[in-house]
Amino acid sequence: MAKTMVEAQSKSKKSAAKEIAAKRRPSYPAENDPKVEALVREIIARVADKWTMLVLEVLEEHGVVRFTRLGELVGGVSQKMLTKTVRQMERDGLVTRTVHPVIPPRVEYQLTELGSSLGEAFCGVWIWAETHGQEIERARIAFEKNEVERRDSF
Repeated sequence: MAKTMVEAQSKSKKSAAKEIAAKRRPSYPAENDPKVEALVREIIARVADKWTMLVLEVLEEHGVVRFTRLGELVGGVSQKMLTKTVRQMERDGLVTRTVHPVIPPRVEYQLTELGSSLGEAFCGVWIWAETHGQEIERARIAFEKNEVERRDSF
């Protein structure tokens, strides 16, 4: 019986937390549409991928870029991962891929309007990181210091 009461209290706390979070978050008409929710989650997962963000940034800065040069400008990305990233971005309508019929084939990538608008939307994240970078560094240093002190206390 005691276990059941604890479970009920836990569920009640979770429900209350969800209600509070829902009140803080702005409501959008499509918010309850499962298709929209799935799309948003998929886009966030894809764009949260570091390679997608870096490709967006490079193409925004350099315009039309050949595949090999794109890899150089992104830096540290394997050819396989770059291929996978730009194919997915092309599938989502974020970039266009142009193949010039020469030998060897010349392949160029360019942001679409949709891709450019996504870059603008995530520009806020860059600005936030730049604004709060020192705070984050201080928090990390404090965390590491506390972590060492915790280990030493055992």
